[in-house]
Amino acid sequence: MADVSGLCLTAGGAVIKWLGITSFTLSWMHSVQKTSWEEDWQVSPAGLKLVAARVQGHGAGMEPPEGARFEQGIWHWVPDVKPFRELSLRRSDAVDDWQICTKGQCQPLTQIVPPPSDPVVLSPCL
Repeated sequence: MADVSGLCLTAGGAVIKWLGITSFTLSWMHSVQKTSWEEDWQVSPAGLKLVAARVQGHGAGMEPPEGARFEQGIWHWVPDVKPFRELSLRRSDAVDDWQICTKGQCQPLTQIVPPPSDPVVLSPCL
């Protein structure tokens, strides 16, 4: 299998941004509940591996799974899913943009890939 050189962001089928990272946190505000949701991802030749998830509260399709633990007002769990070949992020004027966080620093997707790019697809760069 090929080595991973980072995270590719594509729109319209073309790579528009390369990030030299092998792990990141994806953060967003739930459109109905208006609560924060975060997912930790690892970039590998097998795909994007979801390694942890956190959400404040629950409801409107965001119920924590069985085995989740509640700590300091946030539900935490480790998803049991296979790596994703790609992850498609849709954008909406109804909610704040996605946040991509690395090394404790977050930035809105808008600062990485300006609108009107939609969807923005995340995948390993091989």
